[in-house]
Amino acid sequence: MYPLVRELAAVGARVRVPVAVTCRVLKIARQPYYRWLADPISAAELESAYRANALYDAHRDDPEFGYRYLATEAATAGQPMAERTAWALCSSMSWWSAFGKPRRGKAGRPGPPVHDDRVQRVFTADQPNRLWLTDITEHPTAEGKLYLCAIKDVHSNRIVGYAMDARMQSRLAVTALESAVARRATAGADVAGCIVHSDRGSQFRSRRYVHALGAHGLVGSMGRVGAAGDNAAMESFFALLQKNVLDRQRWATRQQLRIAIVTWIERTYHRRRRQAALGRLTPIECEMIDHTPAAQAA
Repeated sequence: MYPLVRELAAVGARVRVPVAVTCRVLKIARQPYYRWLADPISAAELESAYRANALYDAHRDDPEFGYRYLATEAATAGQPMAERTAWALCSSMSWWSAFGKPRRGKAGRPGPPVHDDRVQRVFTADQPNRLWLTDITEHPTAEGKLYLCAIKDVHSNRIVGYAMDARMQSRLAVTALESAVARRATAGADVAGCIVHSDRGSQFRSRRYVHALGAHGLVGSMGRVGAAGDNAAMESFFALLQKNVLDRQRWATRQQLRIAIVTWIERTYHRRRRQAALGRLTPIECEMIDHTPAAQAA
């Protein structure tokens, strides 16, 4: 906040706002601001902040990682540091592995939303690429869990993008988003301005995901905490997947389950399963009908 206060109070500012007024509006004290103004952040403090950001992103993606693994992930993100430095930063911020120190008190709660709820449980769209819903589900195999992130276009109920991985981190959500954008771009569609609605999972609040939304001109949206109805249309798809694929048998490998999911989505759900909400059409038929008048007009 302090650089903002200084910028507004600058002599050359278009509208000069006194420090006292800005601090009162922002609800911050003036004395700490003046102390910062006399002795601003040092280069070492700035470097430490960048390192802490990299460690925090890695910790939020993989809460089970200890500080050694977090240091490796931070180095991959462009912030190399010694393991001792990573331990000091993690310790000061109480970022512990999920398998490490015992937790006390109430269970962890989802963090604050990074987007407003722009859907308000109205899961309708008059055109494709106006509203997408996304969420993550998981299912066990003999090798371990497989996580699926899927994105659904509410206009045709088509799964426009999805990704699967053995770990549930922000990369999973970003990969699903990139696949949806690429699929629509292949069809010549413009997705800029499309609302992408999700819950408040850490994967959808990560810097990577928010940056990916902005890079493609997409608009983020998030539901409330503990309100399953805020993303009910996506939950209904996962319930259908659970009934038709996931619970049909025990899965020996992740690859076996991955193939079964892709086959069901692309062959059965998209092309064979007719939906009453679409006038007994399949998602592919619905989109083909939507494109026909435009093609004829062209």
